[in-house]
Amino acid sequence: MPFVTDLVVRELDVNRWRVEEDLVYEGKRESLTVPTGTPTDFASVPALLRWFIPKYGRYNKSAVLHDHLCVESAAGRFSRADADGIFRRSMREVGVGYLRRRLMWVGVRWGGKLAGSDAGEAALVIGISILAFPFALLGLVAAQLLVLAYQLVELVVYVVRWLFKTLLRREAPQETAPKPTVYYKAA
Repeated sequence: MPFVTDLVVRELDVNRWRVEEDLVYEGKRESLTVPTGTPTDFASVPALLRWFIPKYGRYNKSAVLHDHLCVESAAGRFSRADADGIFRRSMREVGVGYLRRRLMWVGVRWGGKLAGSDAGEAALVIGISILAFPFALLGLVAAQLLVLAYQLVELVVYVVRWLFKTLLRREAPQETAPKPTVYYKAA
């Protein structure tokens, strides 16, 4: 396994975490360490796409490493294109499926505005984006249709239940209680 240590984090708030023990990645030619205290948000997936790619998953270690490498890239100590490539490679090494790995890589390449990419890589990212867009849109539409269908079924069940309660309601028979016998004592 390329990650030689476990990922140990502490929750800071709902969206932010902090690495509590060094996370070490042994690549083909490099050894990279995410130091203790590094902040992360795991996978930075837009809310609109979290139904398809959640913020947390098998790729947690890769996402934390990528967050760290992006900070290093912004400081000029690491190439953003290399950070994104290591992200994709490390996801393959931890067993993330091909399609999810490619889509997440396209996402980080777009997020980095294709920094450091050549024309071939830019064309690949744009091509995958164009191919993935209809499927993402179809997934959103399908999810909304399923929610609508569920709500319609729920409404029909509610109406049928109300009809049965209203139409089949029986009036409780009037109970005639015997009148109490009253005795008057004459004084």
